[in-house]
Amino acid sequence: MKKDIYIQQWLELKPYNNQTVTDNYYLKICNNIKRVLTTNKQSFILQRYLSGEDIDLLSCFLVSYLEDAISETNIWNSFVNIHYKLYNKKLPFYNTEEYYEEEINSQDISFLIWYFLNTIQEEKFISPYNDFITETATKVMDVLDEAFEYAPENKHLKSFYEIDENETEFYVARNLIDRILFKSYLFYPDTFLKLKEQERGIIERKEDDENLMMFINDDRDESLHKKHTRLLSLKGKEWASEILGKKHPVSSCLLNISQRIRAYFLYKGQDSFDIFMEHIASGKKFKLTKKSFDHHEDLKEINTVMFIGIALWKDEWWFSGVYFQAPFNADLILDEKNSMKSRMAVNFLDHKKQNTNALLNQRFVSFKDFNKGSQIAFLPAEKINTFTKDSIEFFNNSLKLSTKEIKEAKQRAKKDGFLRNEDNSNDFSEFTETGLVFFNPKSEVEIAFGVNSAFPVASNPFFNSEDSEESIMHLLVSEEISTELVMYCINNYKTKLPFFKKGIGKIYLEDMDFLLRFWKKENYHSVPLITYTGQEEN
Repeated sequence: MKKDIYIQQWLELKPYNNQTVTDNYYLKICNNIKRVLTTNKQSFILQRYLSGEDIDLLSCFLVSYLEDAISETNIWNSFVNIHYKLYNKKLPFYNTEEYYEEEINSQDISFLIWYFLNTIQEEKFISPYNDFITETATKVMDVLDEAFEYAPENKHLKSFYEIDENETEFYVARNLIDRILFKSYLFYPDTFLKLKEQERGIIERKEDDENLMMFINDDRDESLHKKHTRLLSLKGKEWASEILGKKHPVSSCLLNISQRIRAYFLYKGQDSFDIFMEHIASGKKFKLTKKSFDHHEDLKEINTVMFIGIALWKDEWWFSGVYFQAPFNADLILDEKNSMKSRMAVNFLDHKKQNTNALLNQRFVSFKDFNKGSQIAFLPAEKINTFTKDSIEFFNNSLKLSTKEIKEAKQRAKKDGFLRNEDNSNDFSEFTETGLVFFNPKSEVEIAFGVNSAFPVASNPFFNSEDSEESIMHLLVSEEISTELVMYCINNYKTKLPFFKKGIGKIYLEDMDFLLRFWKKENYHSVPLITYTGQEEN
């Protein structure tokens, strides 16, 4: 293992490329921290999980926490503040009865070591209660505490996480989110490294494509809008809002940035201020502000096909990400109108207008009526498709629509361009013998595999106590399984499952919501899967 960490490694965790007057000071502390990490009694455990390069990064990561506190960039404090709002305590896992605000704390360092270990590598989950974490944190704290009184403020660093109170440009706000997610130390081992992994994949697939940079830039924009962090399962806009503070005028504007729509549209004309577009799959009308789009002069023909990314900022739709145009294509139009995936790109707009929660509740009640009063069913794999289809038919029949109403609904769907249903049937028996069907009140029907032994109930003939702990861990950590299914298990069966009655599982219960946000970052927040078609005219 090489002896020294060099300036370029330190700058890797910074939003700027050229070193400032304070960087050499912090670099010296990085090397002191590295010596602590590699020479104490617990070093061999740390090196079991981290490479030499990773240990260098961890050293820079922990010193960046000190720099954050000194420079008042408000990154770490934002995490502590949001955690406190959610759980009425400063941190998960560790006792914070003696905790000093506006200073550095050994509990912070313990948490940061745990977080780094479990984001930089995902092969093994490392418990926060391992003694080597707290013992290492104590030794790191000794070094940082000695430096705390004399460490210089990095004003240049702070400037990257600020924004003018009168800012109106979407792209300035977007750049702030970009810097927080991809050029701040706290999210370096998470969203930044994940972005780099995605970019490597794009380069491998598109190496000879002349539009390579377009694909890379679009992927970054998609991640900026869509990805959640492992810390608290928040989006970049939510971190940006918290870092600025609720008193900052732009803070609420950041929170109100819409989901990004990346889809096919038809060009419908323009005026002095806006470009008029129609989302092909849904028929929804949009006005794209010309302030954000330099290609408006290239749009000549009505019904030109546009593939574009857009986001709503301060009640205006702004161009965001990728754009190209093509001539009108009837086959593409038909495919888009009959693609449920393409229609789902604008689902969030319908869910705001429609009484989606009421419809979900109707479906929930119907599902339980169909399933003998239970919201979960344990089935052989080959029966799952039939069961889900029959539950939907049962709901449709419960509506007791007249022949006339059914005919009118079909006519509206046809007018809307939706002519066929996509067949999403799967033969689950090809890869598993059993599974479960769960009605998630926040989304819809959910199908899960490999977790039946987490549910010790008489209606589950597939429960096996020997497989229970493995099933529970899969239930907890899988990003494919919803938070609601996990909590259904815990709320109903934790007293019957040894995993939650003793040992580490019992300890995890206190911070279970935090852990679920960490494990299920992209799927923690369930959203309605209902897609509206054939709606009445507004």
